[in-house]
Amino acid sequence: MERSLETQVSQAVDAWLRWLPRWQPATHRGRVAPCRRCIGSPVLSAVGLGADVPHGVQHGLSTRMKSIVDAAVAEYTSRNLPMLQAELDQQAARNRARSYRPAEGLEPEFEGLPLDPDPVAGAPFLFTISGLAQESDQAVPDLPPLSSEAKAALRQEVGLADDYANMIGREVCAVLLRHRLRVQAAVAQHVEPQIEAMLAELTRSLDAPFEPGPDRGGAV
Repeated sequence: MERSLETQVSQAVDAWLRWLPRWQPATHRGRVAPCRRCIGSPVLSAVGLGADVPHGVQHGLSTRMKSIVDAAVAEYTSRNLPMLQAELDQQAARNRARSYRPAEGLEPEFEGLPLDPDPVAGAPFLFTISGLAQESDQAVPDLPPLSSEAKAALRQEVGLADDYANMIGREVCAVLLRHRLRVQAAVAQHVEPQIEAMLAELTRSLDAPFEPGPDRGGAV
């Protein structure tokens, strides 16, 4: 029997809560570009994960909710939008023909994130994962072009799919409101102490140069 949307959201939140104790603050340089999946996300707003919550914590939850919406839209498309479904099937077959697919099969915490670190001025990469993926993609033939009439019909079906996605997204947010307290409690337990420890360590490292050393006997 198909799971209800409420059950899917609850199970996804449970999975995120099981992962959260394993989260640790990133030690590498932060990215310049914001995550388009998470910034301004109504899903994150529904559970109260604002800008003061690290992106790694946000991303795992928003990606899990996106997968629920995507699955619902995929089912709706297969039942009601034949032209869009045919286009998606062709694209899926083309993707399977690629020899290198580094963005597939990732855990929710990493899905949708950039494949490569931000470039550093004066230190070019010998190669990048995204560059290798593009080379693999270029080796696969393009899909056949569509007529003007087919493009217009496809745009109409894409619009219907977008409307359905927005409707499911609103329902997901409504269900998430019931999990707001447990999400915030988990963040307070597993995330905030680590952030506070980092801030304390930063404060100590900034104060250290100004503390009198053993050979600095005071004011001259």
